[in-house]
Amino acid sequence: MKVLYFDCFSGISGDMFLGAMLDIGVKEEYLRQQLDLLKVSGYQLKVYSDERKGITGTRAKVQLVHEHNHNHSHHHLQHDHHLDHHHRNLQDITKIINHSQLNDHVKKISLEMFHHIAVAEAKIHGKSLNDVHFHEVGAIDSIVDIVGAAICIDCLKVDKVIFSTIAVGGGFVHCAHGIFPVPAPATVEILKGIKITSGGVEKELTTPTGAAIVKALANEFSDNKDFIIEKIGYGIGGRDNPIPNVLRVFLGKVEDIPLRLSYTEKEQAKVLECNIDDSNPEVYPYIMERLFEAGAMDVWMTPIVMKKGRTATTLSVLCSQELMEDMLNILFLETSTIGVRSYDVEKTMLKRSFVMIDTPYGSVTFKTVSYNGKEIKYKAEYEDCRRIAKEHKLPLNQVYDTVNKIYQNKK
Repeated sequence: MKVLYFDCFSGISGDMFLGAMLDIGVKEEYLRQQLDLLKVSGYQLKVYSDERKGITGTRAKVQLVHEHNHNHSHHHLQHDHHLDHHHRNLQDITKIINHSQLNDHVKKISLEMFHHIAVAEAKIHGKSLNDVHFHEVGAIDSIVDIVGAAICIDCLKVDKVIFSTIAVGGGFVHCAHGIFPVPAPATVEILKGIKITSGGVEKELTTPTGAAIVKALANEFSDNKDFIIEKIGYGIGGRDNPIPNVLRVFLGKVEDIPLRLSYTEKEQAKVLECNIDDSNPEVYPYIMERLFEAGAMDVWMTPIVMKKGRTATTLSVLCSQELMEDMLNILFLETSTIGVRSYDVEKTMLKRSFVMIDTPYGSVTFKTVSYNGKEIKYKAEYEDCRRIAKEHKLPLNQVYDTVNKIYQNKK
C-alpha cells in the first residue's frame, strides 16, 4: 500500500504543499496543463529550486498579475471578468470549479477544501454559508493553491494520506478583518479536533488554506513513521524562520495491511460520561450547545434507571484527547455531576466529502460517503434545505425529494 506522509514540523500552507508535491514527483507540466482547465487568469505560477537553512527543495509560488497583462501563455488563461473579483462566495467558487474541465475527483476534493473554509468563516462571523464572502482565500492565488493541491493528490494516487501533528506558530497575523492571534481564527476552527503544536516560532506557520488541505486529505494523524521510505520531497515556504520553513513529505510503502483499510479514517478519541438525576432537563440543550462550541465531536443523552428506581440521564461526550480538560470544565460547571468517567476509543470512519450542486432553488451542499473507492451514501445538508423551504414556502420533505432527484441525475 502506498502512503503519503506529511511532516508538518514547520506548518503547512498552500504554496508549501504544492512545492512538496512537485518535489516528490508530480510533473510541473502536468500541474500547469490541469490548472489551464480552470479557465481563470490573473496569476503566474513560478516553480524553482530554493533552500531554507540548508535544506533544498521546490518553491511553488502563485503570483497575481495585473488584468491588463494579456500574456495568455500556459499559466495565463482566458479572463472571466464576472468571476475574477476578490470577494467571492462559495457559490462563485463552486461555479468556477464545476464549469471547468477538471476530472470529478479533483472537483470533489477542491470543493471539500473550500467547504471547510466556508464553514469556519460562517461560524466565526455568524453568517450562513451562502453569505460568507472569502477574502484572501477567495483570491485567484488561493484558488490556484487549493485546486492545485487537489490536482497533485489525484495525480499521485496513493492509498493513504497521513499527517503529523500540525505546527501552527504563534504571535499575530494581519487578516482582512484586522490583526488576529496566531493561529488565525479560521485555521483554529478548521483544525478543531486535530492535534496541533505551536512549533516554537512566533509567526504564522499554518494558514487557513493549509488547514483545509489537511482536513480534506487526511486519512490518519500520526507522529509515527511506520513505513518503508521510497522518496522524500521538500516544499519550500516563503519565510526565513529560525527552523527551516519547509514541508517535508515522504512517499512510502506499508506491507501486510489490507488495501481496504485505506478507504477508512482512524482517529483516537475520548468518551466522557456522567449520570445526572437532579438537574432541570431544560438545561440539557444549552449544555450540548456549549460542548459542541468547545469542539466536541458528538454529544448524546441516554435515559437510565439508577438505584432506588430513580430515573436519570447519562450525558456522553465524544472529543479529541487534547480537548478533554475543556469538556470536563463545562461538565463540572454547567451540570450537577460531581464525577465523570472517561475511556479511550478508536474511531473508524468512512471517507466523507462535500459537493455543492445547483438547483432551481439555489445551491445545495451534499455530504457524501465513500467506501472501497465508491460513493455509497449521500445526504443534503439540513440548513440548506431548511433555508429553501422557508424562502419558497415549501414543505421540507418536498425540498429534500427535489434536491435528491437532482443529485441522482447528476451522478
